[in-house]
Amino acid sequence: MEAREAYVALNLIENVGPARLRQLEESFGDPVAILRASRERLMQVPQIGPETAESIVRWESTIDLAGEFRNVESCGARVITRLDPEYPTSLKEIYDPPIVLYIKGSLLSQDNRGVAIVGSRQTTTYGMEVARKLGYQLAYAGVTVVSGGARGIDTGAHLGAIAAKGRSIAVLGTGINLVFPPENRELFERLTEHGAILTQFPFNRSADKQSFPIRNRIVAGMTLGTVVVEANLTSGALITANFATDYGRQVFAVPGRIDNPRSRGCHDLLKKGAKLCEGVDDILSEFEYLFPPAPVLPATAQGLSSAALTDNERVVLEALTEGEEQSPDQVIHATKLSPSAVSVALLSLELKRRVQQLPGKLFVRRTNSSIP
Repeated sequence: MEAREAYVALNLIENVGPARLRQLEESFGDPVAILRASRERLMQVPQIGPETAESIVRWESTIDLAGEFRNVESCGARVITRLDPEYPTSLKEIYDPPIVLYIKGSLLSQDNRGVAIVGSRQTTTYGMEVARKLGYQLAYAGVTVVSGGARGIDTGAHLGAIAAKGRSIAVLGTGINLVFPPENRELFERLTEHGAILTQFPFNRSADKQSFPIRNRIVAGMTLGTVVVEANLTSGALITANFATDYGRQVFAVPGRIDNPRSRGCHDLLKKGAKLCEGVDDILSEFEYLFPPAPVLPATAQGLSSAALTDNERVVLEALTEGEEQSPDQVIHATKLSPSAVSVALLSLELKRRVQQLPGKLFVRRTNSSIP
């Protein structure tokens, strides 16, 4: 057995996590020796009780390691460990790095300079717009956008990065073969083309209340900083921000309305010392020593109105009648494009100042927005 296989087996054992693995490695030196150890020797390790020792000793009778590798390969994924050069350097620096990572897509060295954008699943129009624009502008500047692939702010951040043709990574709270939420199936497929989806959880592991906080620490651990766009006082986004603080990473918070409960988490972070984020420049200025000079960001009007359109953007713009308000569903019906493609195109057209979003999530073509 190789060390890589041993790490995957240990990750499949219910009672073994990163903290216990660290204790075991300090005692045995390598993962293969851990799996070969006796029950008595295992119980001499701090934090390893009878139940965990029994699970390790009996692992071959309870775990189908070969089947796990077959399942991963069948869904187009792969497994990496800290021994692999692809494993994110920033994750190795935290005190509880994942034992393994299941990945679909690619991880590049530039992803070590990523920024997380997180927030509420139940978001407002304002929060969604901010998440999309920050995701777009960061990706346009060459920053990898990392989030959790959830509804709301996470989805907005990923879509913004994809619209900018940049890189984005979703960290899942499930097994690599599961799609949660189900409506993000197409988004996850696009992320594998523009970055990756990854998880520490084994094949077929479903989501629960424990899996999301575990996922959140990876989001915070593999990025330079975490931007909280919209969150109430009990939001899981604050867990991500707390992990970022624990790991010595920068935390940013976007202010909102003082009478909106979904802004209270962000305002609480600001009171505790988070950096105020009013735009992408507040983020980039914090890490300017790590990045080359960025191109002019699309938040500025300069050069946007004349920017070239993609095929999907042109089709969507043709479907929007000047002066007539239309919903995304109406655009989808008129263009026959997928909901994800229409969402990305509308965001990009808005940033290029070709369309305007109105209250109620209605869109209208701007005056004199000709189609090239």
